[in-house]
Amino acid sequence: MNMKKYIICLVTFLSISFMFNSCTKDDNFDEALLAGKWQSGTVFFRYTSDGNGVTWDTADDVTEAEGQKFTWTLKKAELTQIHIMSIGGNVPKVYTVTVLTATSLKYHDSFGVTYSFTKV
Repeated sequence: MNMKKYIICLVTFLSISFMFNSCTKDDNFDEALLAGKWQSGTVFFRYTSDGNGVTWDTADDVTEAEGQKFTWTLKKAELTQIHIMSIGGNVPKVYTVTVLTATSLKYHDSFGVTYSFTKV
């Protein structure tokens, strides 16, 4: 291969590499944005800044005071909720956050089910 073809191949390869590298998205979400009350239809979640939370569904005639308690952590895009069962035991749920802003929260589980919430 002559030098001209080598340089063209090298430039093409580098251009493609830079293009794919620039398409990677930042998966570091600010956990401070998670604190607050979120709603999706009749389902509510309240995340507190100390890593605790509660969820309830008004369609089941459940209030926030009667809701399911959980603890939560957010590491990069991984949101983990550990639901504390009233009969004993814990149920872990892990989600991948795709959107977290001051007013919008979207995540999905490992089965591909997507959840969307609005801060209220």
